[in-house]
Amino acid sequence: MSLLARALKVQAALWFLGALGFGLVPKWLIEDLADQPPLAEYAWVRTGAVMGFVLALLMVLIARRLDDVWWWAWAFVVLSVGMATVLILNGAFALPRGAAAWPWWTLGGVHLALAAAAMVGLARAGQEKPFV
Repeated sequence: MSLLARALKVQAALWFLGALGFGLVPKWLIEDLADQPPLAEYAWVRTGAVMGFVLALLMVLIARRLDDVWWWAWAFVVLSVGMATVLILNGAFALPRGAAAWPWWTLGGVHLALAAAAMVGLARAGQEKPFV
């Protein structure tokens, strides 16, 4: 269970930091740091930051109650795989003219690594505490 708990806490910390950044300075992160074209408005980005903060809270909550609800962590594996898929496909096929591809590939890779860590943790947790 300790590997899964660590994976969830690392993922929660990353989601929290991302939510903080995209909530407070979305324009700087998107346009200046990630070299993406300007958006018409940043309310959607800030709304996503709020969702990211809530996800971080849920990850910590589940990490603290792993003995009872370890299998709930599958939701975060699905989230990470889904996000990685969208990010990588966007980086490969749907970039706006003049946009840098590295942020999409990097974030996609990070989400794949988070999914892999959680899956290894879930496999070990399933051996320690099977459903039977």
